[in-house]
Amino acid sequence: MALCGASSAGIAQDFPSRALRIVVTFPAGSSPDIVARILGNLLAAQVGQQVVVDPRSGAAGVIGVEAAKNAAADGSTLLLAGGNEFATLPALRSKLPYDADRDFVGLTRVASVAYVIAVHPTLGVASVGDLLKLAKARPGELNYGSSGTGSATHIGGEMLNILGGIKTVHVPYKGASLAITDLIVGQIQIVVASPIFLMPHTKAGRIKPIATTGLARDPLLPDLPTAHTTLPGFEITQWWGLFAHAKTPPALMKTLHAEITKATQSAEVREQLARHYASSHADTPAELAAHIKSERERIARIGKRMGLALD
Repeated sequence: MALCGASSAGIAQDFPSRALRIVVTFPAGSSPDIVARILGNLLAAQVGQQVVVDPRSGAAGVIGVEAAKNAAADGSTLLLAGGNEFATLPALRSKLPYDADRDFVGLTRVASVAYVIAVHPTLGVASVGDLLKLAKARPGELNYGSSGTGSATHIGGEMLNILGGIKTVHVPYKGASLAITDLIVGQIQIVVASPIFLMPHTKAGRIKPIATTGLARDPLLPDLPTAHTTLPGFEITQWWGLFAHAKTPPALMKTLHAEITKATQSAEVREQLARHYASSHADTPAELAAHIKSERERIARIGKRMGLALD
Protein backbone atom coordinates (compact mmCIF):
# COMPACT_ATOMS: atom_id res chain seq x y z
CA MET A 1 0.00 0.00 0.00
CA ALA A 2 1.26 3.44 -0.83
CA LEU A 3 2.81 5.73 1.76
CA CYS A 4 1.01 9.04 1.55
CA GLY A 5 1.67 12.41 3.11
CA ALA A 6 3.38 13.25 6.39
CA SER A 7 2.00 12.47 9.81
CA SER A 8 1.70 14.96 12.60
CA ALA A 9 4.24 14.82 15.42
CA GLY A 10 1.62 13.41 17.80
CA ILE A 11 0.65 10.58 15.49
CA ALA A 12 4.28 9.80 14.69
CA GLN A 13 5.07 9.37 18.39
CA ASP A 14 2.12 7.06 19.09
CA PHE A 15 1.79 5.19 15.81
CA PRO A 16 3.93 2.12 15.02
CA SER A 17 7.38 3.26 13.93
CA ARG A 18 7.45 0.83 11.01
CA ALA A 19 5.02 -0.28 8.30
CA LEU A 20 1.60 -1.26 9.58
CA ARG A 21 0.66 -4.80 8.57
CA ILE A 22 -2.97 -5.88 8.33
CA VAL A 23 -3.24 -9.68 8.39
CA VAL A 24 -6.33 -10.91 6.52
CA THR A 25 -7.66 -14.39 7.18
CA PHE A 26 -8.71 -15.15 3.59
CA PRO A 27 -6.98 -14.94 0.17
CA ALA A 28 -6.18 -11.92 -1.97
CA GLY A 29 -9.32 -10.91 -3.85
CA SER A 30 -11.64 -12.14 -1.10
CA SER A 31 -14.16 -9.87 0.61
CA PRO A 32 -12.04 -9.14 3.72
CA ASP A 33 -8.98 -8.54 1.53
CA ILE A 34 -10.89 -5.92 -0.48
CA VAL A 35 -12.13 -4.26 2.71
CA ALA A 36 -8.60 -4.18 4.16
CA ARG A 37 -7.18 -2.57 1.03
CA ILE A 38 -9.89 0.09 0.89
CA LEU A 39 -9.29 0.97 4.54
CA GLY A 40 -5.51 0.65 4.32
CA ASN A 41 -5.21 3.13 1.47
CA LEU A 42 -6.85 5.92 3.42
CA LEU A 43 -5.22 4.95 6.71
CA ALA A 44 -1.79 5.25 5.06
CA ALA A 45 -2.67 8.74 3.84
CA GLN A 46 -3.90 9.79 7.28
CA VAL A 47 -0.88 8.73 9.31
CA GLY A 48 1.93 9.01 6.78
CA GLN A 49 2.93 5.39 7.31
CA GLN A 50 3.03 2.48 4.89
CA VAL A 51 0.18 -0.03 5.27
CA VAL A 52 0.69 -3.55 3.94
CA VAL A 53 -2.17 -6.02 3.54
CA ASP A 54 -1.01 -9.58 4.23
CA PRO A 55 -3.50 -12.34 3.24
CA ARG A 56 -2.97 -15.55 5.26
CA SER A 57 -5.66 -17.97 4.14
CA GLY A 58 -6.51 -21.49 5.28
CA ALA A 59 -8.28 -23.50 7.96
CA ALA A 60 -11.38 -21.25 7.85
CA GLY A 61 -9.33 -18.27 8.99
CA VAL A 62 -7.35 -19.95 11.77
CA ILE A 63 -4.00 -19.63 9.97
CA GLY A 64 -4.35 -15.86 9.70
CA VAL A 65 -5.40 -15.51 13.33
CA GLU A 66 -2.37 -17.52 14.45
CA ALA A 67 -0.07 -15.31 12.37
CA ALA A 68 -1.40 -12.20 14.09
CA LYS A 69 -1.30 -13.85 17.52
CA ASN A 70 2.39 -14.70 17.07
CA ALA A 71 3.37 -11.20 15.87
CA ALA A 72 5.03 -8.63 18.12
CA ALA A 73 2.65 -6.73 20.40
CA ASP A 74 3.92 -3.34 19.23
CA GLY A 75 0.86 -2.27 17.25
CA SER A 76 2.58 -2.81 13.89
CA THR A 77 0.46 -5.90 13.13
CA LEU A 78 -3.33 -5.80 13.15
CA LEU A 79 -5.78 -8.58 12.33
CA LEU A 80 -8.76 -8.02 10.06
CA ALA A 81 -11.19 -10.79 10.95
CA GLY A 82 -14.82 -11.13 11.89
CA GLY A 83 -17.74 -13.25 12.95
CA ASN A 84 -16.24 -16.43 11.56
CA GLU A 85 -13.06 -16.30 13.63
CA PHE A 86 -14.42 -14.58 16.75
CA ALA A 87 -18.00 -15.90 17.01
CA THR A 88 -18.65 -18.98 14.85
CA LEU A 89 -15.47 -20.98 15.50
CA PRO A 90 -15.35 -20.30 19.27
CA ALA A 91 -19.02 -21.27 19.50
CA LEU A 92 -18.77 -24.51 17.52
CA ARG A 93 -15.25 -25.81 18.13
CA SER A 94 -14.07 -27.04 21.50
CA LYS A 95 -10.39 -26.56 20.63
CA LEU A 96 -8.74 -23.67 18.80
CA PRO A 97 -5.08 -22.63 18.69
CA TYR A 98 -6.07 -19.18 19.92
CA ASP A 99 -8.32 -17.67 22.57
CA ALA A 100 -10.41 -14.98 20.92
CA ASP A 101 -10.96 -13.13 24.20
CA ARG A 102 -7.51 -13.40 25.80
CA ASP A 103 -5.20 -13.12 22.78
CA PHE A 104 -6.78 -10.09 21.10
CA VAL A 105 -8.47 -6.78 21.79
CA GLY A 106 -11.05 -5.65 19.28
CA LEU A 107 -10.66 -2.06 18.14
CA THR A 108 -13.77 -1.61 15.99
CA ARG A 109 -15.89 -3.23 13.35
CA VAL A 110 -15.04 -1.68 9.99
CA ALA A 111 -17.62 -3.14 7.58
CA SER A 112 -20.56 -5.50 7.34
CA VAL A 113 -22.65 -7.07 4.61
CA ALA A 114 -25.30 -9.75 4.20
CA TYR A 115 -24.37 -12.81 2.16
CA VAL A 116 -26.10 -13.73 -1.09
CA ILE A 117 -27.42 -17.18 -1.95
CA ALA A 118 -26.66 -17.81 -5.62
CA VAL A 119 -27.00 -20.71 -8.03
CA HIS A 120 -25.76 -21.70 -11.45
CA PRO A 121 -28.19 -20.33 -14.08
CA THR A 122 -28.76 -23.76 -15.63
CA LEU A 123 -30.27 -24.96 -12.37
CA GLY A 124 -33.46 -23.21 -13.41
CA VAL A 125 -34.43 -21.80 -10.01
CA ALA A 126 -35.37 -18.20 -9.24
CA SER A 127 -36.08 -18.29 -5.51
CA VAL A 128 -35.24 -20.10 -2.29
CA GLY A 129 -38.56 -21.92 -2.60
CA ASP A 130 -37.61 -23.17 -6.06
CA LEU A 131 -34.23 -24.32 -4.78
CA LEU A 132 -35.76 -26.26 -1.90
CA LYS A 133 -38.23 -27.96 -4.24
CA LEU A 134 -35.44 -29.02 -6.63
CA ALA A 135 -33.14 -30.18 -3.83
CA LYS A 136 -35.90 -32.31 -2.31
CA ALA A 137 -36.44 -33.95 -5.70
CA ARG A 138 -32.69 -34.59 -6.06
CA PRO A 139 -31.36 -35.42 -2.58
CA GLY A 140 -27.57 -35.55 -2.37
CA GLU A 141 -27.11 -34.49 -6.00
CA LEU A 142 -26.53 -30.76 -5.55
CA ASN A 143 -23.25 -29.36 -4.21
CA TYR A 144 -22.75 -26.09 -2.35
CA GLY A 145 -19.39 -24.38 -2.03
CA SER A 146 -18.08 -22.49 0.99
CA SER A 147 -14.98 -20.52 1.89
CA GLY A 148 -13.84 -23.35 4.17
CA THR A 149 -15.00 -25.86 6.74
CA GLY A 150 -16.26 -23.95 9.75
CA SER A 151 -16.66 -20.69 7.86
CA ALA A 152 -19.85 -18.64 8.02
CA THR A 153 -20.68 -19.69 4.47
CA HIS A 154 -20.40 -23.33 5.55
CA ILE A 155 -22.85 -22.58 8.37
CA GLY A 156 -25.15 -20.87 5.88
CA GLY A 157 -25.21 -23.94 3.63
CA GLU A 158 -25.96 -26.22 6.56
CA MET A 159 -28.74 -23.89 7.68
CA LEU A 160 -30.30 -24.33 4.23
CA ASN A 161 -30.07 -28.10 4.61
CA ILE A 162 -31.53 -28.28 8.10
CA LEU A 163 -34.14 -25.53 8.03
CA GLY A 164 -35.17 -26.43 4.48
CA GLY A 165 -35.28 -30.19 5.06
CA ILE A 166 -32.94 -30.88 2.14
CA LYS A 167 -29.66 -32.71 1.57
CA THR A 168 -26.91 -30.96 -0.39
CA VAL A 169 -23.20 -31.79 -0.32
CA HIS A 170 -20.66 -29.39 1.18
CA VAL A 171 -17.54 -28.62 -0.90
CA PRO A 172 -15.05 -26.47 1.09
CA TYR A 173 -12.61 -24.10 -0.62
CA LYS A 174 -9.74 -21.91 0.57
CA GLY A 175 -11.75 -18.74 0.04
CA ALA A 176 -15.07 -17.76 -1.53
CA SER A 177 -13.49 -16.61 -4.82
CA LEU A 178 -12.47 -20.19 -5.58
CA ALA A 179 -15.97 -21.47 -4.83
CA ILE A 180 -17.48 -18.80 -7.08
CA THR A 181 -15.13 -19.77 -9.91
CA ASP A 182 -16.32 -23.37 -9.70
CA LEU A 183 -19.95 -22.20 -9.56
CA ILE A 184 -19.45 -20.25 -12.79
CA VAL A 185 -18.09 -23.30 -14.62
CA GLY A 186 -20.77 -25.59 -13.16
CA GLN A 187 -18.60 -27.74 -10.88
CA ILE A 188 -20.92 -26.84 -8.00
CA GLN A 189 -24.51 -25.60 -8.10
CA ILE A 190 -24.95 -23.34 -5.04
CA VAL A 191 -22.95 -20.86 -2.99
CA VAL A 192 -23.62 -18.67 0.00
CA ALA A 193 -21.11 -15.88 -0.60
CA SER A 194 -20.34 -12.21 -0.25
CA PRO A 195 -21.86 -9.83 -2.80
CA ILE A 196 -18.56 -7.95 -2.78
CA PHE A 197 -17.13 -10.65 -5.02
CA LEU A 198 -20.32 -12.33 -6.28
CA MET A 199 -22.43 -9.56 -7.79
CA PRO A 200 -20.18 -8.58 -10.73
CA HIS A 201 -20.69 -12.09 -12.10
CA THR A 202 -24.48 -11.86 -11.73
CA LYS A 203 -24.57 -8.76 -13.92
CA ALA A 204 -22.89 -10.78 -16.66
CA GLY A 205 -25.41 -13.61 -16.28
CA ARG A 206 -22.84 -16.15 -15.13
CA ILE A 207 -24.50 -16.57 -11.72
CA LYS A 208 -28.11 -16.28 -10.57
CA PRO A 209 -28.65 -14.59 -7.14
CA ILE A 210 -31.86 -15.66 -5.41
CA ALA A 211 -31.79 -14.17 -1.89
CA THR A 212 -29.82 -12.32 0.76
CA THR A 213 -29.23 -13.70 4.24
CA GLY A 214 -30.09 -10.90 6.66
CA LEU A 215 -33.38 -10.47 8.49
CA ALA A 216 -34.31 -7.44 6.37
CA ARG A 217 -33.73 -6.60 2.73
CA ASP A 218 -30.27 -5.23 2.09
CA PRO A 219 -30.58 -1.53 1.10
CA LEU A 220 -27.68 -2.04 -1.32
CA LEU A 221 -29.47 -5.02 -2.95
CA PRO A 222 -33.13 -4.00 -2.67
CA ASP A 223 -34.38 -6.27 -5.46
CA LEU A 224 -33.38 -9.47 -3.65
CA PRO A 225 -35.72 -10.98 -1.02
CA THR A 226 -34.33 -12.48 2.17
CA ALA A 227 -34.06 -16.22 2.72
CA HIS A 228 -35.71 -15.52 6.08
CA THR A 229 -39.06 -14.90 4.35
CA THR A 230 -39.10 -18.51 3.10
CA LEU A 231 -37.13 -20.09 5.95
CA PRO A 232 -37.97 -18.34 9.25
CA GLY A 233 -34.89 -18.26 11.47
CA PHE A 234 -32.42 -18.18 8.59
CA GLU A 235 -29.91 -15.43 9.28
CA ILE A 236 -26.18 -15.37 8.58
CA THR A 237 -24.34 -12.11 7.93
CA GLN A 238 -20.70 -11.16 7.80
CA TRP A 239 -18.77 -8.41 9.45
CA TRP A 240 -15.11 -7.57 9.78
CA GLY A 241 -13.25 -5.75 12.50
CA LEU A 242 -9.69 -4.81 13.31
CA PHE A 243 -8.04 -6.50 16.27
CA ALA A 244 -4.75 -5.83 18.07
CA HIS A 245 -2.56 -8.19 20.08
CA ALA A 246 -3.85 -8.18 23.66
CA LYS A 247 -0.48 -7.00 24.99
CA THR A 248 -0.35 -3.91 22.78
CA PRO A 249 0.18 -0.80 24.97
CA PRO A 250 -3.20 0.85 25.78
CA ALA A 251 -2.09 4.31 24.63
CA LEU A 252 -1.13 2.87 21.25
CA MET A 253 -4.43 1.02 20.95
CA LYS A 254 -6.25 4.29 21.66
CA THR A 255 -4.37 5.99 18.83
CA LEU A 256 -4.99 3.08 16.46
CA HIS A 257 -8.70 3.13 17.28
CA ALA A 258 -8.96 6.87 16.67
CA GLU A 259 -7.22 6.70 13.28
CA ILE A 260 -9.11 3.61 12.11
CA THR A 261 -12.54 4.96 13.02
CA LYS A 262 -11.66 8.28 11.36
CA ALA A 263 -10.90 6.36 8.17
CA THR A 264 -13.99 4.13 8.28
CA GLN A 265 -16.29 7.12 8.69
CA SER A 266 -14.74 9.11 5.84
CA ALA A 267 -16.87 9.71 2.76
CA GLU A 268 -14.17 8.09 0.63
CA VAL A 269 -14.23 4.76 2.48
CA ARG A 270 -18.03 4.75 2.80
CA GLU A 271 -18.42 5.25 -0.96
CA GLN A 272 -15.86 2.62 -1.87
CA LEU A 273 -17.40 0.06 0.48
CA ALA A 274 -20.88 0.77 -0.89
CA ARG A 275 -19.61 0.05 -4.40
CA HIS A 276 -18.73 -3.39 -3.03
CA TYR A 277 -22.14 -3.78 -1.29
CA ALA A 278 -20.73 -3.23 2.21
CA SER A 279 -21.59 -0.72 4.96
CA SER A 280 -18.97 0.93 7.17
CA HIS A 281 -18.91 0.83 10.98
CA ALA A 282 -17.19 2.64 13.81
CA ASP A 283 -17.52 0.97 17.23
CA THR A 284 -15.88 1.45 20.57
CA PRO A 285 -13.92 -1.59 21.78
CA ALA A 286 -16.67 -2.22 24.35
CA GLU A 287 -19.37 -2.15 21.68
CA LEU A 288 -17.42 -4.60 19.54
CA ALA A 289 -16.89 -6.93 22.51
CA ALA A 290 -20.63 -6.89 23.25
CA HIS A 291 -21.44 -7.62 19.61
CA ILE A 292 -19.05 -10.58 19.54
CA LYS A 293 -20.53 -11.99 22.76
CA SER A 294 -24.08 -11.71 21.38
CA GLU A 295 -23.15 -13.30 18.04
CA ARG A 296 -21.23 -16.13 19.71
CA GLU A 297 -24.21 -16.96 21.90
CA ARG A 298 -26.57 -16.86 18.89
CA ILE A 299 -24.36 -19.17 16.82
CA ALA A 300 -24.03 -21.56 19.78
CA ARG A 301 -27.84 -21.76 20.00
CA ILE A 302 -28.07 -22.41 16.26
CA GLY A 303 -25.39 -25.09 16.47
CA LYS A 304 -27.15 -26.82 19.36
CA ARG A 305 -30.48 -26.72 17.53
CA MET A 306 -28.89 -28.22 14.42
CA GLY A 307 -26.61 -30.67 16.20
CA LEU A 308 -23.74 -28.94 14.45
CA ALA A 309 -20.20 -29.09 15.80
CA LEU A 310 -16.99 -28.38 13.90
CA ASP A 311 -14.45 -30.49 15.84
